[in-house]
Amino acid sequence: MKLIKLDAIDSTNDFLKALSSQDEQENFTVVTAENQTKGKGQMGERWSSEAGKNLIMSVLVKDFLFDNEKVFDLSIVVSLSVIEVLKSLNIPNICVKWPNDIMSYNKKLGGILIENTIKSDGRIMSVVGIGLNVNQTNYTDLPNASSLAVISGETFNKNELAVLIVEKIKEKIDLWQTSVQSFWTDYFDSLFKKGVPMPFRNLNNENFMGIIQGVSPIGKLQILLEDDSVAEFDIKEVKMLY
Repeated sequence: MKLIKLDAIDSTNDFLKALSSQDEQENFTVVTAENQTKGKGQMGERWSSEAGKNLIMSVLVKDFLFDNEKVFDLSIVVSLSVIEVLKSLNIPNICVKWPNDIMSYNKKLGGILIENTIKSDGRIMSVVGIGLNVNQTNYTDLPNASSLAVISGETFNKNELAVLIVEKIKEKIDLWQTSVQSFWTDYFDSLFKKGVPMPFRNLNNENFMGIIQGVSPIGKLQILLEDDSVAEFDIKEVKMLY
């Protein structure tokens, strides 16, 4: 595993994408940073982090995705990898808030942002950004956030955590073809608030009640509505109010 450690960078995802476009990087090349000035979340939202306290990393994944309709497969692999590593560290009640926020109880521990590029030969190159709250303890301005340190009362080695996550991603990718259905089942079982009546808000700023049923093959959230129909929502088309 090639590891590039940076002190500060605007975005590890942008750095790794630029590096990969200029030179053929080996699969699972990892970039970490102590501080990220322009961290990105889903749909261009900012991801902020206290310098030196948290895991900020991007991983290059090649030769896994070959179909643009199946890009959510990688979200499943990465989400389950992070969940399994955190469970192995005895972090309690870990789940994934669709599509890929990592939660403990009702608190957000981190998020995953996957950016895919289709190469001229048709290959899909993915840069997997992972932001994980590790040793930061002050969340005065972020009441819905927490960290491994706050929840467990322990401090963690960020570099060791990065290695564990990448090794787990590699392991799951190797198993994917023979375990697709079990991975999807594990992802469904790990969904935050699945099967629980919850309030949501749609793009028209209208609130409604619904029950999460699962996720479609292309990654849309499936919600059972009050009229007993099931609607599918893409990222940013719906917000859970919790």
